[in-house]
Amino acid sequence: MSTDAGLRRRLPSVDALLRSEPGRRAADELGRPLLKAALAQVLAEARSAAADGVDPPGEDVLLGRAAHVASIVATGLLPVINATGVVLHTGLGRAPLPEDAISHAMLASGYGDLEIDRETGRRGKRSTRAERILTAITGAEDALVVNNCAAALLLTLAALARRKGVLVSRGELIEIGGEFRIPDIMKASGAKLVEVGTTNRTRAADYRAAIDASTGLVLKVHPSNYRVVGFTASPATSDLATIAAKAGVPFVHDLGSGLLDRLPGVPKEEPSAAGSLAAGADLVTFSGDKLLGGPQAGIVLGRADLVDKLRRHPIARAVRVDKMQVAALESVLLLHARGRHDELPVWRMLRESADVVHDRARRLAESLDGELEGAHVQKTEAAVGGGSVPGQALPSWGVAVRHPNPPSLAARLRTARPSVFCRIEEQHVLLDCRTVFDEQLHDIARAVLYALELDEFPDDEEP
Repeated sequence: MSTDAGLRRRLPSVDALLRSEPGRRAADELGRPLLKAALAQVLAEARSAAADGVDPPGEDVLLGRAAHVASIVATGLLPVINATGVVLHTGLGRAPLPEDAISHAMLASGYGDLEIDRETGRRGKRSTRAERILTAITGAEDALVVNNCAAALLLTLAALARRKGVLVSRGELIEIGGEFRIPDIMKASGAKLVEVGTTNRTRAADYRAAIDASTGLVLKVHPSNYRVVGFTASPATSDLATIAAKAGVPFVHDLGSGLLDRLPGVPKEEPSAAGSLAAGADLVTFSGDKLLGGPQAGIVLGRADLVDKLRRHPIARAVRVDKMQVAALESVLLLHARGRHDELPVWRMLRESADVVHDRARRLAESLDGELEGAHVQKTEAAVGGGSVPGQALPSWGVAVRHPNPPSLAARLRTARPSVFCRIEEQHVLLDCRTVFDEQLHDIARAVLYALELDEFPDDEEP
């Protein structure tokens, strides 16, 4: 028997660890299936190390490692503090909800009049109220709410252009989060992609030349997560609407980021749903958890006959919105209808003056002053994020904490309670205060000080 084989044989089995007294206690706390899966992972790593001649750890160490792995899953989704300066941070859940929307979502967690008309007692539709608010705000003939924007576009293509050609500019064949691309959505819907123009220049004449008897619709996709600059050309929304109408096919504008109407401070390049419909789009699609400032949702607005086709398509049920999502969305839409945009956290962050952000950063720095050397207020730039308003920098202020190993400090902050996410710039950890709430300043300061006390953070330590 080789030495390596002998090391591996010294490792206990999963069952033996689960039967031990510490194992039983851990299983009661974390759940036996989770602990068992974690133990299998930890033991596999230990066997691999033993094959390289590394002595296996003791049972208590193995159980401790497995309990840590299982606890990451068992603790579930946890709240975090976003000090990255990215307002719509996809990894952190995009738009934070206003308190009113959170309350409405909690109310919807029990029984509610989700699909029941209280006056008649008859079956209703779960998103009717939200859709009525949307049509009232934008002037659209009809609306439909589904699970997310990708679902809205998938449903639109499947219902209106299955086995038909869909004209899209080559410069708009975007890739959204998770490596999910427009051509992939097109293929899944059963529609046929017809590329028009070039990457940087597409003209109205290109669309007119590409339309034929097999064309199902014309699609314009807003490049919401990048900008093509320089020698470029793109036809106006109104021109595409005219071309599609003359050919007798729908014109669909995928807006992506979800700007309902023009608001101060938003670049003119960012299209709005109301503006696109006014320019002649038959349907527009966009997200609920971006510039709308609401929960994850996909929204379709436009011609009533086309929306009705989407509503009756089998995919519509597969991508319908959850009851808590629709309750939160109703609340957010009512804030838009009442013009109370500043009550939406996203719009507070986007509109807040640099002076207000500077004052918040100053207060954070003062809370660290005397406890920590190397922390100072620093001018910086925040971003909208979430595939919205690309290239638009937001003037911001943050607190820079100088440290010999910023990645290690950032890792400690991420695993703190509460977890704090930040940026790393050169030899600093930067806490951008545009995306921080006033009530979070104390927790951030406490997390920073605790993270520094927890370890010496040697320069060669890996995060």
